[in-house]
Amino acid sequence: MSGEVLNNTLNECIPKETKLGFAQCGGAPLVIDGLLPAIVQDYYSGRVLMLAYVNQESYDYMLAHGCTCFWSRSRQELWPKGETSGDTQEIKNISFDCDQDTLLIQVKQNGKGACHTGSYSCFGPEEGLFDVIGNLFTEIQNRATSPAEEKSYTSYLLNEGVDKICKKVGEEAAETIIAAKNASKPELIGEASDLLYHLLVLLYNQGLAPVDVLGELAKRRKVEGNKKPVFGSEPE
Repeated sequence: MSGEVLNNTLNECIPKETKLGFAQCGGAPLVIDGLLPAIVQDYYSGRVLMLAYVNQESYDYMLAHGCTCFWSRSRQELWPKGETSGDTQEIKNISFDCDQDTLLIQVKQNGKGACHTGSYSCFGPEEGLFDVIGNLFTEIQNRATSPAEEKSYTSYLLNEGVDKICKKVGEEAAETIIAAKNASKPELIGEASDLLYHLLVLLYNQGLAPVDVLGELAKRRKVEGNKKPVFGSEPE
C-alpha cells in the first residue's frame, strides 16, 4: 500500500496535526523519552500480536510505506517489521487511545506470525474460544503438510480432493437446515460446527484462508450514522 493511499485511508483516524515528538494532549505528555508504546492487533480476528515502541521516525515510516515499523530499544535503530523474516504487517488502521499516549495498530499479519519464536502472537498460543477458527485452520494446514501416521479424517478429505469436500459441504449444509427446522439448538450447534469445519477444509483446498473471507466481510460492512452495520453489496 502506498503512503498516499494509506494517508487517504487513515485520514480520519490519525490526527495528522499531532506530532509524536513533544506534543501534549489534555496536559499529558504524548510520549516518554521520545517513544510511544504500540499495541499491534490482528485486524480480522482481534487477536493481540505484540507490543513494540514507536518514535517520530518510525511513525512517519509507517505512514509512508503502509507497513509496521518500530524503534528497537536494544539496537537503537529503526525496525521495519518482517524486513528479514518476511513476516510483514500491512497496516489497516491506526488510532490513539483516549489519553493519547498509546497507539493501536491493526494489521494484516503476513507470513508465519508476529513472534521471533515462530508463534503467531508474541503472547503465545490463544486459549479458549477467541481464536478457535484460526487454530482449527492451522491444524488443517498441518494435516496437509505433515499427514498424521494414524487415520485422519482431514487427511482423507484432502487426499480425496475437491469433489469429495464439496459433497460433504453440501451434506452438512442440508443437515444444518434440517436441524434449524427441527428447532433443536443442540442439533443445530453440532451441524453448524460440522459445516464450518468442512468449509475450512474447502478453503484450504482452494488456496484460501479464513482471513480472505473475513476481509471480504469487512469490505461489505457499512456504517451509516448511528445505525447498526449493514452487510451486502450495492446492486450494480
